[in-house]
Amino acid sequence: MEGYCENMRNITVSVDDDTYRMARTRAASQDTSLSAVVRMFLADYATAADSERERLKRLELAARAQITAFRAADRLDRDAVHCRNDEP
Repeated sequence: MEGYCENMRNITVSVDDDTYRMARTRAASQDTSLSAVVRMFLADYATAADSERERLKRLELAARAQITAFRAADRLDRDAVHCRNDEP
């Protein structure tokens, strides 16, 4: 069985009685334990964070690749940045 040869951490999760009963019943109907369901959820949750981080890193690299040239002389002056002009 998966997980029993590995170092495992015990955690405490608090849920209301109805949620606990429904989750335990559903896990039993799927021939698994509530602990296995929570373990699977947490594994998916943890890897999703890595996937999101990797997705954002790819977006950043793509955006940087689109910048072909940058010169400080290309900056807008202060008035142009703030859309200021001499007209009232």
